[in-house]
Amino acid sequence: MPSMSDYYSAIQLRSDRWSTLREATDKIARSPSGKDAEKTRKQINELFDSLSLIEAYWAFPGMQAFDHVRRQFEHNNFEDAAFAVQRITRALTTGAYRRRQVPLERDAADQDDHDDEAVQSLEARALAKPYFEVMIVDNVNEHQERWLKSNFSRMRRPEDPFHYEPVVVPSLQDALIGILFNHNIQAVVIRPGLILESKVELPILTRYLNRAGGIEAIEELAPENYGPELCRLIGRVRPELDAYLVTERSVEEIAGLDLGICRRVFYNQEDFLELHLNILRGVQARYKTPFFTALVEYSKQPTGVFHAMPISRGKSISRSHWIQDMGAFYGPNIFLAETSATSGGLDSLLEPHGPIKEAQELASRAFGSKQTFFATNGTSTCNKIVVQAVVRPGDIVLVDRDCHKSHHYGMVLAGAQVVYLDSYPLNEYSMYGAVPLREIKHQLLQLKATGKLDRVRMLLLTNCTFDGVVYNVERVMEECLAIKPDLVFLWDEAWFAFARFGPTYRQRTGMNAANTLRERLRSDAHAKAYAAQQKKLENADEETLLSTRLIPPPNARVRVYATQSTHKTLTSLRQGSMVHVNDQDFKGEVEASFHEAYMTHTSTSPNYQIIASLDVGRRQVELEGFEFVQRQLEAAMSMRRAISTHPLLQKYFKVLTAGDMIPEDYRESGVESYYDPEQGWTDIWDCWEKDEFVLDATRVTLAVGGTGWDGDTFKTDILMDKYGIQINKTSRNTVLFMTNIGTTRSSVAYLIEVLVEIAKDLDDLLDDASKMERRGFENRVNNLMHNLPPLPDFSRFHDAFRTDAKTMEGDIRSAFFLSYDENNCDYLELDGSVKAAMQEGGDVVSASFIIPYPPGFPILVPGQVVSEEILAFMRALDVSEIHGYRDDLGLRVFTKEALKQQAKANAARLKLNAERNK
Repeated sequence: MPSMSDYYSAIQLRSDRWSTLREATDKIARSPSGKDAEKTRKQINELFDSLSLIEAYWAFPGMQAFDHVRRQFEHNNFEDAAFAVQRITRALTTGAYRRRQVPLERDAADQDDHDDEAVQSLEARALAKPYFEVMIVDNVNEHQERWLKSNFSRMRRPEDPFHYEPVVVPSLQDALIGILFNHNIQAVVIRPGLILESKVELPILTRYLNRAGGIEAIEELAPENYGPELCRLIGRVRPELDAYLVTERSVEEIAGLDLGICRRVFYNQEDFLELHLNILRGVQARYKTPFFTALVEYSKQPTGVFHAMPISRGKSISRSHWIQDMGAFYGPNIFLAETSATSGGLDSLLEPHGPIKEAQELASRAFGSKQTFFATNGTSTCNKIVVQAVVRPGDIVLVDRDCHKSHHYGMVLAGAQVVYLDSYPLNEYSMYGAVPLREIKHQLLQLKATGKLDRVRMLLLTNCTFDGVVYNVERVMEECLAIKPDLVFLWDEAWFAFARFGPTYRQRTGMNAANTLRERLRSDAHAKAYAAQQKKLENADEETLLSTRLIPPPNARVRVYATQSTHKTLTSLRQGSMVHVNDQDFKGEVEASFHEAYMTHTSTSPNYQIIASLDVGRRQVELEGFEFVQRQLEAAMSMRRAISTHPLLQKYFKVLTAGDMIPEDYRESGVESYYDPEQGWTDIWDCWEKDEFVLDATRVTLAVGGTGWDGDTFKTDILMDKYGIQINKTSRNTVLFMTNIGTTRSSVAYLIEVLVEIAKDLDDLLDDASKMERRGFENRVNNLMHNLPPLPDFSRFHDAFRTDAKTMEGDIRSAFFLSYDENNCDYLELDGSVKAAMQEGGDVVSASFIIPYPPGFPILVPGQVVSEEILAFMRALDVSEIHGYRDDLGLRVFTKEALKQQAKANAARLKLNAERNK
């Protein structure tokens, strides 16, 4: 039986313990006096002991049933015990307990088995009442617990939209463990009798308390404050839940307290019906899907279509003799719901006033924003909408150089003056990490020193990066606001939408950090800390400012935007995305321009199915996002552990750890790996709270250079063509496996099987290889793992596209459109004319975006000078795709004459601007 240290989560432990108990009880029932019977008995007792600590936090099977099964075993009723354990395990695996009562006695179970098969269809499951659990926090005895549960049971009515079961825990700490362990909990009822400390001493459970944060401070609270404090703590770790406080204190005492997520306070009364109705109403508020429901109702209405879209109602398909297969494949509902109508109960995405408006408001609540906007053509469009809405021509924008190409094109459209920020390089894996905070502060301080800070508008960063490097978002914004108090932040969270629904991950999202900062800036403690630091830093030089954690002024404006590809990490049809806004100046300064930018980039014929899927995806994350993200993390951690500890896989593969992907200087916690074979799992909360960068464990980067194949070949020829495994991102010697909320333990197991088979095939190949074949293999591995070209930094914009040489910003728009005239451009070959032109002493300036895949971001942008390092990198590239580069002609560059004319035009423009400023 695996030890506790083998498990990353208690949920996984619980599942495996029940499965092991089923096998053990079945074994003892078949052979109660066999030679291993005593050993099996001991194992079963250990399993019961282990599960007894865990089951107290779950309503099914419940401690009463659990204790009954244990007594059956202790009284040697092995067959009955084995049968009951089998029923429980099956119900936990299939989720049958969510749909109906699960009998554990033989006689009652016969008909139940037949019914169980009937409810497995999607249609039957859709009609069943959704199930959840309510945690009651009160230190009661067994008799009082039964009384509480029976009172809740009596309140049930046939017309109730949901079914729930109560689970009772005695203490504040148990409540926190329970909500972080039991994903079925949707509401918490906090009664006056709760105590502070848990009696459970199981490290895998008690480490959940770390995720609540600030737990140490509550030890000094008076008992009457345990309830309000628990409401606040629940709001910190699972803000989507509903809490109800039953108190004996007066209205006047409660009114002034911060009650966190508490929906309602009940004063010293046992009004179970009112509490029951409030619980249902609270869950209904998250369950509702305004636009999806409206679309379903619209599809049921008889309509005549005298407008666009022959495919509406499926008419052009049902009447066809040649495309019936499309109708058979998709079914009728998708065509019944396909329409261009904005009335009849539907709404307009461009000017929403009905169900789309309400759906966006619900999404805003779910993701912690002040406003949320849906997009049906991907986050590329979201990025351009935000940039065009916020950035004015001539504004300076600091941009993560290896960001998505949509940002670079957004800078062109907006006419921004761009300062490209360099990420730290990971040369040995041919990828970049993220931009150090010191680099960001340095650029801001340089712009301040040259009198340009008033022109700085926005900082644009990717969080998390494609490879899973995550910023300390709150700290970045704090320190940048200390230098530029009205700086706008755009966090590209295309791959990070799921993070909101994991307590550890949430703290590093743009919206959560924005809300935290807004609250902190209003506090007296912050004002005092700021004043003290200002006094200390008076006349400080740049190095001192770079080395100090700066505190923003209390009057700093929190202005944060986050764009998310909902379809990438949560439930949505392809291209479903959202823009989240938490900008204190949005209403007064940005709203009108945002509306115009939204109109510019959003189709007048948006896909209603995508909008409906965004609405339903929001419902899912509010009700089960916590569960799905936890399971995603479990799957990723299991993958990391399995590959890292497999002797055969270690010969050819390596899972990159935080220590591999984040330099030590940026890991204050000292955590190098989330799993150590000798010490087990690391609690990642500590590093996620402290470190400048952390690694998103759900993205598993695997070094494959030891196989002799480069990343692209391994992805296409081996994983995809041979085994049907799809991945996206590769580097020269790595591939990236991204888990998501749909990843199962079975899919992880299949991947491990495939990697083992590949490793065995390589073993066999090398066993039979000749001396020269072995040497060839070793040379390929050496070239992939050691002889790698250094990754180049951004060089500079040519002087023709700069305001001066003091700072780094450049006019990418002018360079982009200058290349539209073919007379301004020429082509130079990498191995010949480019090098010759550089040796002549003149600047070679790119006229295009040059984007090799991998790594998938521009190594050259229009107006950028080609450096020796960039040229060496391009010549060493061994990739099949380089967008913007033509094999037949070479690198597209500006002619000397075009640069000369541009320099004159730039000088004249700068002179005119200077005269206007006077």
